[in-house]
Amino acid sequence: MRKPSRLILLPLAMSIALAACGSDEAAQQPPAAAVTVMTLESRPVTLTRELPGRTTPYLIAEVRPQVNGIVERQLFREGSRVEAGQPLYQLEDASYEASTSSAKAALARAEATLESTRLAARRANALAEIDAISQQDKENAVAAHRQAEADVGVARAALAAANVTLGYARITSPIDGRIGRSTVTRGALVTANQAQPLATVQQLDPIYIDLTQSASELLELRRALAAGTLESAEVPVTILLEDGTEFSHKGTLAFSEVSVDPDTGSFGLRVLVDNPDEVLMPGMYVRAVIGSGVRENAILVPQQGIARDPKGNTTAMVVNAQGLVEARPVQVSRTVGSDWLVEGGLAAGDKVIVEGLQKIRPGAPVQATEAGTDAAEAGAPAVPMGAASPAEGADTPADAANPDAADPAADAAPSQQ
Repeated sequence: MRKPSRLILLPLAMSIALAACGSDEAAQQPPAAAVTVMTLESRPVTLTRELPGRTTPYLIAEVRPQVNGIVERQLFREGSRVEAGQPLYQLEDASYEASTSSAKAALARAEATLESTRLAARRANALAEIDAISQQDKENAVAAHRQAEADVGVARAALAAANVTLGYARITSPIDGRIGRSTVTRGALVTANQAQPLATVQQLDPIYIDLTQSASELLELRRALAAGTLESAEVPVTILLEDGTEFSHKGTLAFSEVSVDPDTGSFGLRVLVDNPDEVLMPGMYVRAVIGSGVRENAILVPQQGIARDPKGNTTAMVVNAQGLVEARPVQVSRTVGSDWLVEGGLAAGDKVIVEGLQKIRPGAPVQATEAGTDAAEAGAPAVPMGAASPAEGADTPADAANPDAADPAADAAPSQQ
């Protein structure tokens, strides 16, 4: 009677073993990885370009003497602010004062002669009316009076010239600004229109920033504007200092050069910016962020969501409608802040994986959480879709290791027969 019992137990044991193998394969299937995605959306984006540049004074004037002389006094403090017309140097002017006095005396003599000839001409006119003098004498008196008037004009011009020369002995600032160091001291001999300036005055508020931009970028910008992919926009220029901090005042684009430098293939731009505290000094290296246009319906994707292979091809991992990972080839052109500007391969509504990329592969199921939500910020693990919990009757590790012990009554029932 024991032989039939063994024949009954053999198929039952085989079925239990096959069931255990199936449960092991189910247990070895990896769960859906938890990833963070960002749903793309289209929006207007102002495209900018960061260009290097140097600061240049708004006005610059080199102070030079217009007459010869010895420097008698220096009337300013080096590095201070000066105003237009403020005296800077005083030259010895004794000889110029003498010339002015001589011109004044010559004018007084000419005016006295004019008065004498005026009286003579008036008497000559009165005598000519009664035929007391000849017509020739009358004409001579009138001509002498006119000549005296001309002599007075010449004397007045000579006096004005002498005063101008005397004024040049006091050298003044031609503009408002900050003056640099003096190249001469008291007692130095200076000459009219000499090559070396006595000092330099620079106006620093406002101040210019000279930039350079590639001519190829200008052509690309013009093509984009002509094609309608970009719209022109007046955007204030942001100035970045040498240490990377942003300057407190915005600038405006003053003009651009009309020719390209043949050596560098670039052209110049000039930005005008207020500088009330004179933080920007001439010759300082800065960077300017200028706007090139507005891209309507632009798609931006975080930089961590784009991968680049050794050949330079770019791809993004996207979660499709079935919840599976899909590798999508994309085309990007430039960075906008911390994002890439997408030119092709992605559209609004696509869910790009930005976190958890090291745990996924194309075709694998994932549990996606939108970036910026509480679950994504907390980093809580997501429950894989379709996974059974222990409460639903999943086998414990002990049951899987010893399937025969799962039902001890299976062997006991046949033995009772």
